[in-house]
Amino acid sequence: MTTHQNLLGGPEPTHLPENEAAYRLLGEESRPPAEVAAQHPTFSLAWAMLADDAFEAGRVVESYAYARTGYHRGLDSLRRAGWKGHGPIPWDHRANRGFLRCLAALARAAGEINEKDETERCWQFLKDSSAEAYEELKR
Repeated sequence: MTTHQNLLGGPEPTHLPENEAAYRLLGEESRPPAEVAAQHPTFSLAWAMLADDAFEAGRVVESYAYARTGYHRGLDSLRRAGWKGHGPIPWDHRANRGFLRCLAALARAAGEINEKDETERCWQFLKDSSAEAYEELKR
């Protein structure tokens, strides 16, 4: 068995725990994101989906609110998973994608309401957390 060491001396990647029940509601049961968020309020993917839907419909302030909620719920989850405020949050780990999508949605909505500092801070946080997520989501 090969053990990979972090040669850069930074923190190890953080992997959020999977929420199979919430994924099942979204996927197999085709439940709407609002219902999933109500049943699983710590599941950032549902908040990201709500933020994206609101943004696409032109409801920017609503998108900002959904994204901010998912972002803060995600920060709480990251801290519970051992994250110390910095370090990699890999995009390729499915459970991390909800938080990373909320972070991008928050940056996007903040830009639309002229919150320049927050926009820049969120995009940089996304890039620092996962270059892959940044490339995927900053379009």
